[in-house]
Amino acid sequence: MSQAARNITMIPATIQRYSVHNASLTERKRVAGYARVSTDDEEQQTSYEAQVDYYTRYIQSKPEWKFVEVYTDEGISATNTKKREGFNRMIRDALAGRIDLIVTKSVSRFARNTVDTLTTIRKLKEKGVGVIFEKENIDTLDSKGELLITIMSSLAQEESRSISENVTWGQRKRFSDGKVTMPFKHFLGYARNDDGTPRVVESEAKIVRMIYAMFLDGKTPSGIAAHLTAQGVPSPAGKKTWQNSTVESILTNEKYKGDARLQKTFTVDFLNKKMKRNEGEIPSYYVKNSHPAIVAEEVFDMAQHELQRRKQSGRKHRGDTCFSGKIICGDCGGVYGSKVWGSNTKYRKNIWQCNLKFKNERRCTTPHLTDIEIQQAFLEVVNGVLRRKADIITACREMVDMLSDTSPLEAEREKAREHCEELLGAMQDMVRENARTAQDQAVYDEKYGALTERYRQATDHLKELDGQLLERRARTDRLNAYMDALQERTLITEFDERLWNATVETLTVKSDGTLVFHWRDGSEKTY
Repeated sequence: MSQAARNITMIPATIQRYSVHNASLTERKRVAGYARVSTDDEEQQTSYEAQVDYYTRYIQSKPEWKFVEVYTDEGISATNTKKREGFNRMIRDALAGRIDLIVTKSVSRFARNTVDTLTTIRKLKEKGVGVIFEKENIDTLDSKGELLITIMSSLAQEESRSISENVTWGQRKRFSDGKVTMPFKHFLGYARNDDGTPRVVESEAKIVRMIYAMFLDGKTPSGIAAHLTAQGVPSPAGKKTWQNSTVESILTNEKYKGDARLQKTFTVDFLNKKMKRNEGEIPSYYVKNSHPAIVAEEVFDMAQHELQRRKQSGRKHRGDTCFSGKIICGDCGGVYGSKVWGSNTKYRKNIWQCNLKFKNERRCTTPHLTDIEIQQAFLEVVNGVLRRKADIITACREMVDMLSDTSPLEAEREKAREHCEELLGAMQDMVRENARTAQDQAVYDEKYGALTERYRQATDHLKELDGQLLERRARTDRLNAYMDALQERTLITEFDERLWNATVETLTVKSDGTLVFHWRDGSEKTY
């Protein structure tokens, strides 16, 4: 039996998926425009306004189109779509069925990232939404659209890479020339001169100096932040509330002593604009005396030493009151913290108690203290000190004279610095020689590694000597502050917070209730 011949009938398509004429002739296409400029300068602002006006008029002039809106982004790069709020809202509206067609100036206005461009266009095509790029005359619903989009967006991405590299080169050239820039709008104490250089704003500089003085007097960043907030002093960003991190940033920024470390961060990827802290991946530059200082170099260095000292102490310096971080448990070495007893009763009171009292395997046996008990003990003990302040001040002055003789230490430091420079020069010579002549790289790497290790050890020794000099200056400063606090006072009858900060390093609480005051001159007094 013969097999019947196959009969194939074509059923023609009735709907063209990606045609710009999908909708019936009587249904108007919902059309949106997209405008973007990448900078906020005045010239670009004019371009931005012109784009918005153009697309509004252009879409409304088409009787077959229904105007939705012109979505916009100002001052935002096109290399990544994540932070472009106008763009992202437009795409959400399109995918939700509220837009049929998007009109924009060019591929570079839409995105310079090929992946973002194609991913977005394909998502829109799946919903039957087209994009028209006027400059390139591309309709993404056209059969040739995707090929042209791939080519054009790749070219735009390379253009963005070139611009990014040029900007990066310009920045690094300015850094290598020692030209200092600051975020002046959010930088307390400085404003921009007409030539772009920093100048001191004295009304703000007074606040910066006060922050350093309060910190060196014993206040913590959180305590300083609370004080500035209570005084109604606006933060560098113009906000009413100060944050601990803002105070810490001021205390650690070398620009306040007139120096500048340049290229602290760098852009890892020009597409996502991800920034990374420079940990040696690229050169950094340190410029001394680059601009007028607000605080003396000695004051800045003292603040760094105090920050490090507090960090190494292992105690949390919260700074809620002058007692925070200063009261130590004699049982476990933990820090006393403020607690509230009977908060919902008429017997409510604030007490100080070891933070680790119920957290260690063996419960601490040190007693709790009230503010009044601490203050009364301080009054009695400090008055005992004031009665013999002449002898104490004499002893402190002798100690200051001894600490001030730093000539042997400074001579050793200078020798260590010269040794570091010699090793660095040898490393640079070795690199240049390797670039000029062919060498066994395994041998070169071994020699260079050994020299690098010697340089690391030498710089560590130099840092250690710097630390010793700074510790001497810090100790001298504490002794001078201690002497000044004693010198200007006779016996006191009420608690003085400033005197507490100037004289007390820590207060240790023993299990039997004994209190040991550790004074800032290094001596102790038991109560």
